[in-house]
Amino acid sequence: MRLPELLVRAALLLAGLAVAHLGVTLFLEMDLGSDPFNVLIQGIHLGLPWPGWVTHGQVHLLVSLLILVILLAVARSLVGVGTVLCMALGGPIIDLWTLCLDPLFPEGMALPHRVAVLALGCVVLAFGMTVVIRSQLGVGPNDLVALSISELSHRPFGPIRVAVDVSFALAGFLLGGLVGVGTIVCACLVGPCAQVFLPVSGRLCDGCVRRVAGK
Repeated sequence: MRLPELLVRAALLLAGLAVAHLGVTLFLEMDLGSDPFNVLIQGIHLGLPWPGWVTHGQVHLLVSLLILVILLAVARSLVGVGTVLCMALGGPIIDLWTLCLDPLFPEGMALPHRVAVLALGCVVLAFGMTVVIRSQLGVGPNDLVALSISELSHRPFGPIRVAVDVSFALAGFLLGGLVGVGTIVCACLVGPCAQVFLPVSGRLCDGCVRRVAGK
């Protein structure tokens, strides 16, 4: 891959990551339940006898690293530099979006409004995630689980993503993680939306590469 193309794809990955985590922040702001992967992280954090100084973020990193090691063994071709970037930048991006969005969502919002914003967040997350995927530099370890299963089994990404998210949420719940309506909406909505957005994001990213990198 030539340097101009690499730079364009890296910019697309970072843009997709920013959009995806805007979506994550939107449904976290509604306080109706964590996304399925973070339910799993919370369950592992609460359900296992960690030392008192271990934080949710540290467990997130350890679980992500474990997933990455497994995927390197079974789907090495799908792991890229973007996988590491997603691990390193996801948390700080969410923190930045939280600072920006906190003033826009006062406490006491009506439940229908919160559910609507939560659903919007899931759609935004799905679009950003597909841009990250189509950047072809790798995706975050938790997203890579569904993508790898889809590629290896030759089955549609949408249903696979739903099954993986439900599995994350169920395992986390059994370990003591908190499941809310946001978890259910996210598990059922992100996968199908991502399946719709994948070809759109593919055309968008390919067009950017052709125009800017001259490919």
